[in-house]
This record gives sequence, C-alpha cells and structure tokens, in this order.
Amino acid sequence: MANVTGGCLCGQVRYTITAEPTRSGLCHCKDCQRHTGSAFEPFMSFPTSAVSIQGTLKTFDRPGGSGQILHRRFCPHCGSGVFSQSAARPGSMAVLVGTLDDATVFAPTMEVFCDHAQLWMLDGSQRPRFARMPP
Repeated sequence: MANVTGGCLCGQVRYTITAEPTRSGLCHCKDCQRHTGSAFEPFMSFPTSAVSIQGTLKTFDRPGGSGQILHRRFCPHCGSGVFSQSAARPGSMAVLVGTLDDATVFAPTMEVFCDHAQLWMLDGSQRPRFARMPP
C-alpha cells in the first residue's frame, strides 16, 4: 500500500499515512454508532508515528470498551470524526474509513461489539439498492 491520504468534510484537516494498517474492521458499539451517525464505524489502525496531520483537531474523551479512555478526534469546523486513539493501544491510531480519499484500500478483517449491531444490519434482507437517491 502506498501513502494513504484523507481528510475531513470541509478540508481543513488533512492527513497522510506512510505505513501498512495493523488492523481493520467494523465496530458496532453504541459509541461508534453515535460518533459516526451510522450503524457502525469502519476503521483502519496504523502506527501513530506513521500518521502526519495537517490542521487542528478537537478531542472528545470517554471510556471505551476496554474501560480505558478513548480519544475521539474530529474537525472543529465541520464536525467530521477523523481519528480515534485508545489508551489501551498506545502507539496506534484508528482512522475512520469515510475520511479516506480512496476507500478502496479498506478491507475489513474483523467486526467487533457485534452484540450491539443494529438488528437490521444482520437480518439478511435483500433490500432494493440504487446507484443514486431514487426520485
């Protein structure tokens, strides 16, 4: 994998990552659902030393699933969640996949907190799918 780049919705926060991911997955915990406003948080973790950030982030701290503090970092201008760092995993930074410039590099290898997954994510439904919002 070459350099991974990304940023927030308004573009005031940008990043470049120069390492292979150490893990990748989908987190179904309630905090990640609220942080992303979605059913789960897709993430890729990298060594903190390989992440270069341009711009200013704000941080919201709260105990994570390990009981240790999870630092959720977001753009103070547009509110986009960009990174999270857990005191339980020092030296590692999770990047929210939705902020990647090229999300095709994402290949989830695990799902966590599946006991909190939205039931409609697990129902096996064959819902209609559309390339764009239908009229």
